[in-house]
Amino acid sequence: MPAADPRDRPIAVFDSGVGGLTVLHELLVTLPQEDFVYLGDSARFPYGERSAGELERFGMDIAEELVARRAKLLVVACNSMTSAALPALQRRMLETTLGVDVIGVVRPEAAQAVAVTHTGRIGLLATRATVASGAYEQAVATVDPHVDLVAVACPELAPLIQDPPGGELFTHELEDVVRGSCAPLVEAGVDTVILGCTHYPLVRPMLQRMLGRGVTIVTSGAALARQVEHALGARGLASRRTGEGTYSFLCTGDDGAFRALGTRFLQMPLTEVEHVDLAPIPITEVPAWPRP
Repeated sequence: MPAADPRDRPIAVFDSGVGGLTVLHELLVTLPQEDFVYLGDSARFPYGERSAGELERFGMDIAEELVARRAKLLVVACNSMTSAALPALQRRMLETTLGVDVIGVVRPEAAQAVAVTHTGRIGLLATRATVASGAYEQAVATVDPHVDLVAVACPELAPLIQDPPGGELFTHELEDVVRGSCAPLVEAGVDTVILGCTHYPLVRPMLQRMLGRGVTIVTSGAALARQVEHALGARGLASRRTGEGTYSFLCTGDDGAFRALGTRFLQMPLTEVEHVDLAPIPITEVPAWPRP
């Protein structure tokens, strides 16, 4: 049954597959008292080669499912989806009586990267869709227009991490792909690198080796978790619980495969994974919950 008090409702997190579990991990650590529901759209993975129009439609489908489950906040834990569809999702939520905030991974990462760079040269490793969107360039320029961003598209990296050939992640093939992706950033002399895909933190030690130990790597999870905490506080939606909250999982693809991969990304035990079929229907309007 949906919680009567909005503070007792879950935070919803979604991604194209299991990669967003790296973001959920940070949220579970930062906000242990909150309840979470995670949706992995693994049936339509990967998002990185999708068009902006497709991603926007997918985002609306997912929002419908999570709103129906009475989420108090939506977290888009996918860089490709955030880059292509965040403004549309935010507008759609404002058009309803739900009053649900939507937070994406791009802006928190961009702000953190600008804060830590010393040379004003930042690198970005991301999917082709994220790089093509220009979302990071815009986000970085908003914080500091004098910072340079060098973006590198890595179309092979996320699929290799999520579905490694033979089931072995750390292979010479992966090493070659990581080395080739990092080479333009090393040549450009960046001192900070944004990991613009939630899959990439799983190979962070390999990335650090290729980039050099003097390069600071910025991931989306920690930066976004702080923004979620601030959003809940500003809206009076933080949980009143003093103990640990719960977390649950939905996926659109093979729930067994999701579970097998998920523990590696979450670094915590997975609960039961529920399979869902997303129907492309309009977001249902419900009465707005009471405001504190």
